[in-house]
Amino acid sequence: MAHPLLAADEPSPVTVHNAQSASAFLIVADHAGNRMPRALGQLGIADADCLRHIAIDIGIAGVCRHLADALGATLIQQEYSRLIIDCNRQPGTPTSIPEMSETTEIAGNIGLGPEEAAQRAREIFRPYHDRIAAELDARQAAGRPTILIAMHSFTPVFLGIARPWHAGVLYNRDPRLARALFAQLEREAGLVVGDNEPYSVSDASDYTIPVHGERRGLLHVAVEIRQDLIADAAGQAAWGARMARLLVSALAALGDPVPAVAAS
Repeated sequence: MAHPLLAADEPSPVTVHNAQSASAFLIVADHAGNRMPRALGQLGIADADCLRHIAIDIGIAGVCRHLADALGATLIQQEYSRLIIDCNRQPGTPTSIPEMSETTEIAGNIGLGPEEAAQRAREIFRPYHDRIAAELDARQAAGRPTILIAMHSFTPVFLGIARPWHAGVLYNRDPRLARALFAQLEREAGLVVGDNEPYSVSDASDYTIPVHGERRGLLHVAVEIRQDLIADAAGQAAWGARMARLLVSALAALGDPVPAVAAS
């Protein structure tokens, strides 16, 4: 039997904040952490690369903590680097365990065997998504509504091309909350807002929204915030507060009667 990928003293791949929240909002962060299992070292990449956007959604963990606290909402986040296994990709697809990210070769992912890939999915990908599914199952059983918010951040420059957006809203089959949130973001002074930019949601490129949002028929949106805006604590606090305010306003604009903010 293969040795476990994560040693007994290594952190869990999933962290839950405000687990007992009564809010309808559920915040998830697929790329919040950049931990590397000791057994894999650093996948052959430099220390500096472990801090880059290729390894982590820079700043999003801090934004999510402020957002969850402002809404009184539960936050579920992934703690290991997306370079180990990307928790917003279907396991087995080429981008699930990338051999190249932007222009950086990920040596520890090259020539990976099926058993090694399956172990990463079993020990890192699966616990994270099982925890989200368990949260959603429990809410459904209790008759509690859920509004799923998937939070991400994006690099200001990708493959040498500067990105003008400060934030973007992403969606696929159900654009209701995304459009309402886009309208709220556009009213903010000085913001350039992407409509399915710099990315969009699809079954081929995403996992969290298609599986947990669309299949369950939940009101949902994926949000992208540019990393230079949330690289420090002040930016994270400001954007956490902003997104909390605008999500509540977007929900109100939809005429949704769901009590989205937990009673204090």
